[in-house]
Amino acid sequence: MNEQIRTGQARLGAIRSIFGLVLLVMVTSGCVANPVPAVPAPGSGQPTTAHTQESNALEAASTITAAVTATADMPGTDSQTLPPQADAETDWLSMPIVPTVPPRMKDVFERGQKSGRDAARFSKIGDCQNITTYFLAMYDSGNYRLGDQYAYLQPTIDHFKGSWWRQSLSVKGGMNVAAVLSPIWANPDKCLPKETPLACELRVYNPAFAVISLEESWSGSIEHYDMYLREIVEYVLAQDIVPILATRAETETQERQINPTVARIAHDYQVPLWNFGAAARTLPNNGIRPDGFHITEGQSYFDDEVLLITGWTQRNLTALQAIDAVYRGLTQEP
Repeated sequence: MNEQIRTGQARLGAIRSIFGLVLLVMVTSGCVANPVPAVPAPGSGQPTTAHTQESNALEAASTITAAVTATADMPGTDSQTLPPQADAETDWLSMPIVPTVPPRMKDVFERGQKSGRDAARFSKIGDCQNITTYFLAMYDSGNYRLGDQYAYLQPTIDHFKGSWWRQSLSVKGGMNVAAVLSPIWANPDKCLPKETPLACELRVYNPAFAVISLEESWSGSIEHYDMYLREIVEYVLAQDIVPILATRAETETQERQINPTVARIAHDYQVPLWNFGAAARTLPNNGIRPDGFHITEGQSYFDDEVLLITGWTQRNLTALQAIDAVYRGLTQEP
């Protein structure tokens, strides 16, 4: 693993200076080109959806619920089940939707606790798919239903109170994997001179965990995406913060697929992988709206089988499950 990390670092030094400016020009695609719907009523936390296609709902909901439940029940302290590096890209769909905790993260978490990281906080790092209008905020506003099946998640919701609806300094529409490392995108009112959005967020909020979901429509090569995402992971780890990498909803024929790269990086650094892309693959149209990027709307009512086949319902459910699994895996005795 050390050799893999050194290889990634060497690549960073070799080509970052050449392509950095070019990549920053690309950061406004995706979220900006295809804006999300109008903001719903205050406190809703996410968009609503009509109950359509009910004839397909029960079968699809049963499929995704079985897949998520199977991975959620895994012991939280087992090392993450990952294929060999050579197969990590092609086998990302076979990886668990809800992660287990690689042993290395125990050391990272314990160092963070000794240095004062707040174990009741997590930060979000990403683009418009992570804004509080749609993502996780409902767990602070109260606009959610766990139902009996997911009632076990309530203690984690309570534990991270305040983080769910907090507006991260490293989340913004149009912010991609290059932009989060650029001081140009930092909030001038909250961040230090020349500080990146990533460094600013982690300094200001002082979390013990960081959810990294950088799925902005990517105009550069996958090699560049790989390079920058590795730099982000290395920086987060260097701050003694546990990263949780996320795959996205993708179609099999999508021109630029980032999920294989995300899975490989999670494997190389032995960090938790929230495999939302695998959950989305079982949904109608992969949980993606006709614009090809944004995911289908649905509230976080997990006792509603029709809503469970929508992209946003599954994104918010599996994100909560991933945070819960990592937190419990690091804080509970085996």
